[in-house]
Amino acid sequence: MRTMPGEELAPLEIPITRTLIVAGALASRDYQDVHHDAELAQAKGSPDIFMNILTTNGLVGRYITDHFGPTAVLRKVAIRLGAPNYPGDTMVLTGTVEQVEAAPGGATAVVKVVGANGIGKHVNGTVTVTVPEGGAA
Repeated sequence: MRTMPGEELAPLEIPITRTLIVAGALASRDYQDVHHDAELAQAKGSPDIFMNILTTNGLVGRYITDHFGPTAVLRKVAIRLGAPNYPGDTMVLTGTVEQVEAAPGGATAVVKVVGANGIGKHVNGTVTVTVPEGGAA
């Protein structure tokens, strides 16, 4: 791994579409109506459907593996949700490498990740990733 503490990952812009929200909910078997039915979401006090945490978790994982490469192994993903991701917005993921340690056959990094949208921070947390020797980044 050729990364150092303090290194910033390139931002990733993710358009939040109805299709992304509904597909993510279905793929993770989260059938809560607030993730696919706008009228029922509004009846429960939300202005629209919104993204579930499992979709967010998958997008955070994608962000890390896009940077560190296909051989990267996510060891721990610890995230918290904040402002909802509603259709029509864009979430921008950013990351900063906080720590890098040698590991047998490669290295392990801890990356602080933030995903912000038009109303605030949607997600923040850390991801621990191991990259085998000769892996990307």
